Amino acid sequence: MLALLGFLTIGVFLALIMARKISVLIALVLVPVVFGLIGGFGTQMGTMMLEGIQKVAPTGIMIAFAILYFGLMIDSGMFDPIVSRILRLVKGDPLKIVIGTATLTLLVALDGDGATTFMITVSAMLPLYRRLGMNPLTLSGVVCLGAGVMNMIPWGGPTARAMATLHVDSTELFNPVLPAMLAGIVWVLFAAYWLGKKERERVGVVELDTEQLTPSLDGGEAKRPNLFWFNVILTIVLLVSLIKGWLPLPVLFMLAFAIALLVNYPHVKDQQERLTSHASNVVLVVTMIFAAGIFTGILTGTKMVDAMAKAMVSIIPDAMGSYLPLIVAVTSMPLSLVFTPDAYYFGVLPILSETAASFGIDPVEIGRAAILGQMTTGFPLSPLTASTFILIGLSGVDLGAHQRFIFKWAFGTTIVMTIVALATGAISL
Repeated sequence: MLALLGFLTIGVFLALIMARKISVLIALVLVPVVFGLIGGFGTQMGTMMLEGIQKVAPTGIMIAFAILYFGLMIDSGMFDPIVSRILRLVKGDPLKIVIGTATLTLLVALDGDGATTFMITVSAMLPLYRRLGMNPLTLSGVVCLGAGVMNMIPWGGPTARAMATLHVDSTELFNPVLPAMLAGIVWVLFAAYWLGKKERERVGVVELDTEQLTPSLDGGEAKRPNLFWFNVILTIVLLVSLIKGWLPLPVLFMLAFAIALLVNYPHVKDQQERLTSHASNVVLVVTMIFAAGIFTGILTGTKMVDAMAKAMVSIIPDAMGSYLPLIVAVTSMPLSLVFTPDAYYFGVLPILSETAASFGIDPVEIGRAAILGQMTTGFPLSPLTASTFILIGLSGVDLGAHQRFIFKWAFGTTIVMTIVALATGAISL
């Protein structure tokens, strides 16, 4: 019963947002509440929802101030020289811009943090897309692809969770899938080329003169060219602090934003204008994060997630046992829309690995199969991860539209990596 309620909750939620019947915010809150009431958890759901909200609160705070910080850096003009340099290199060619987006994402994503990757990459590239009138879904989609495949690195969340669950190190789990990951990177660049070619056909190559190569997104009134190097140094210090973990992430962004706002805009009136200009993005993203806390809180608190995991394993026939690594690999990306990384790697993966062992399959193969898609290629599309809302919020796109636009390409990344993993023996049949 619990498993059925869980699958219905996920299914109805996805159907509603994909069909644009209701907003994501409403679906995240009301769909799990309705099914929680049907399951008889009415008196307990208050505690579950509050626990879910408390778990995402630090993330919500971090994202709010991260949006404010990077929005302030755009306002002040810190990214203008980067944008101008890229514009000179691509010469107004949408194809080169999209490939450049993919390349930049692959490089920035080496830090293993999806939220940081999205904030830096989208902040740097969005002015180019706006200037040429390119589709923002192409931006969110290509960044999604690049960040997804790079999330397989050992210090990324999914692989780290898999190693902890299976009690293996990266040489056993990750190294054998490195060729598959490289193939995934090639696929991402191919997808960027294809999507960029479509944009070039739609928009055309835009001839830009020297004056056009100096972005002025807000008429120049908020620009602070004299503070360029201060802002660059402050941003570098912030990023190093984020990677080193010197302070909690929400605290780092709050401090950095407060310093940046004070130095760049010392007058209270100017500070208020900057806050107001980014208020809508902050409210949109942060409210959805807290709503997602209710969603995951109910699914976890009612044990629907645990029941779904057991139900999935129980339906695998004995004759299909030898194909378990392949089944896990192929389903790993779509299941990012169903399971949070903690729920999958700490709840589902142990059951799958034990099942594999009963069929004579090395459990580490299940771990390798899982990281080919579960919250790697799939995480930038999942409504269950806060960073997804950073990506769509900064890009200015709708979650459902983003999923429809890039799902097939993200799933394609997993399929390509699965084929290579099979060919190289990382997983077997």
